[in-house]
Amino acid sequence: MIDLNNLAQYRENNRIEAKKALGGLPHSIWETYSAFANSLGGLLLLGVEELPDKSLRAVDLPDPEGMVREFWDLVNNPNQASVNILSAKDVTIETVDGKRIVVINIPCAERFDKPVYVNGSLSNTFRRDGEGDHRCSKEEFQAMVRDASVKTQDMLVLEEMDVEVFNEESVHAYRRQMQLSRPDHVWEALEDEIFLLKLGAIGVGGDGQKHPTSAGLLMFGNEYDIIRAFPQYALDYREEDSDALRPAERIVSSSGEWSGNVFDFYFRTYSRLQLVLNDLFEMRGGVRVDDTPVHKAVREALANCLVNSDYYGRGGVAVVRRRNGIAMSNPGSFRIGIAAAKSGGLSDPRNGTMQKMFNLIDVGERTGSGIPNIFRVWREQGWAEPTITQAIMPDRTTLSLVFEKSGRKLSIKKSDLRVRERQRNAILEYLTDHASARTAEIADVLGVSAARARAVLSTLIAEDIVVAEGGSHGRTYRLKA
Repeated sequence: MIDLNNLAQYRENNRIEAKKALGGLPHSIWETYSAFANSLGGLLLLGVEELPDKSLRAVDLPDPEGMVREFWDLVNNPNQASVNILSAKDVTIETVDGKRIVVINIPCAERFDKPVYVNGSLSNTFRRDGEGDHRCSKEEFQAMVRDASVKTQDMLVLEEMDVEVFNEESVHAYRRQMQLSRPDHVWEALEDEIFLLKLGAIGVGGDGQKHPTSAGLLMFGNEYDIIRAFPQYALDYREEDSDALRPAERIVSSSGEWSGNVFDFYFRTYSRLQLVLNDLFEMRGGVRVDDTPVHKAVREALANCLVNSDYYGRGGVAVVRRRNGIAMSNPGSFRIGIAAAKSGGLSDPRNGTMQKMFNLIDVGERTGSGIPNIFRVWREQGWAEPTITQAIMPDRTTLSLVFEKSGRKLSIKKSDLRVRERQRNAILEYLTDHASARTAEIADVLGVSAARARAVLSTLIAEDIVVAEGGSHGRTYRLKA
């Protein structure tokens, strides 16, 4: 809750919306309800006006009790709001400077409740960004619908295609990898078609015939067939600042020089990433090291990027190898909170069948331990903490891994990921309660050093939630307006 006794210091931003509401419950609040629910959540203040200098001031509502009753009646009406995500504690009547206002705390909706739409029409689906509430594009709406499904995206049986779309070399390469990982597996002697059926790469359609699944097509198909089902599909690996003695490589799914599928992209890309990793760990105590926890963490990160990509989304998968690190980016947002992913124990992949396919060749984890393991390995190396950033319009997730020392003494406990999430939430709450804050104020709130406070603030800036204003001296931070 913001400090209502100091309301004038606040501004409307991506988590605060004010409405004067003297004429009754404004119809426009439903756009904000949808937008907050489909984004980060936020506070809706009724009985608060925005002055010319953008500051906020309370006005006395004539009948706040009646307004609250009307709001509850409407939010529980499916013709007004597709779902009520509020509890009783989320709607309160408060007194500010002797004036009564209504405060509605709208949380971010769970993925299975999205998209939250209003006024009885799917077209009235909104999201919140720095410019206010905007009507969702068709792509944004469809992405939320796909993520709300109990079934993962890649379980769809593509009845318009037949099993001839599979690249035979890719299928046989996968089977060889599985034989190495799981010798004498019960599926080893099966014919290819039956093997692919067991694997989930083939499914039986409504016509009773066998067809490729989305997972099968993405993993083992040819690029020219894949784009028939996924027009935005694109995989891209590139190298920047490559050593002159080692020519830069570009691996693009549309090149026509190879299959262009996810399975082959994974191994082609990892073989290039392995070169820079071997430079870091080639010898240890006079003994060559071909595989280390860092190698495993990078494999996990690459598999996560591919498994959690929304292949219907724009932008495609992009992996960039730089001299000092790797950035992996995919269309789609996290299906669980970033903090929950870092803490581990939860797994909600966008493409669960593809994840199983990678698991069977000992790539990736199914227990939700993959992301925590990546962060743990980087801590053990003393490297700067990996960063996960999310963008919207379009939705995109990027994991950045840097091979550089963090420049600070590491003293990490198992509970630190939860501590960091509490610090992140504490900053958001403080900046909701205060118009702006300096680094020293944030550090005092968190009880940490200024350097640690700046690190957490940098993450929030990268996530496009917080903005920094001013130079290095006297810099302040506020929620993005």
